[in-house]
Amino acid sequence: MSRHDIRPPETPATRFLKQHGLAYSNHLYEYEEHGGTAVSSRELNVDEHAVIKTLIMEDESARPLIVLMHGDRKVSTKELARQAGRKHIEPCKPEVANRHTGYLVGGTSPFGTRKTMPVYMERTILDLPLIYINGGRRGYLVGVHPHDILRILRAELVEVAN
Repeated sequence: MSRHDIRPPETPATRFLKQHGLAYSNHLYEYEEHGGTAVSSRELNVDEHAVIKTLIMEDESARPLIVLMHGDRKVSTKELARQAGRKHIEPCKPEVANRHTGYLVGGTSPFGTRKTMPVYMERTILDLPLIYINGGRRGYLVGVHPHDILRILRAELVEVAN
């Protein structure tokens, strides 16, 4: 089913982007449960490396943080903990991630989250001219320039890709 003729949703993420004057493009697709970036990249006909996952993790004190990673890569939590100066980092349970962000897992955006959290961004994301990242709803990505994310979210660059 094509959703190109459907008006893009307004979400806390798109309000955040507009508030900060960030240019972005809208990309709707048919969401598949547990499909991840493989489905969104296929549906949008873009390289999975350019589809960026927004991962909500927590440290040893249960303090949340956001990790931005290429869709075709995994995060080394051990290396992330080392580079972030933490003892231990692990993914949050979905219901905990939902509480921190205000978004459902599968629709988590780094923009307009309920809580302000530190953002860690894989350094090689900056090598891409344009990235696709969740716009705050399942089946909806926004296209943005990675340097804009770095600036607006004050992301700390890390090298933690597996």
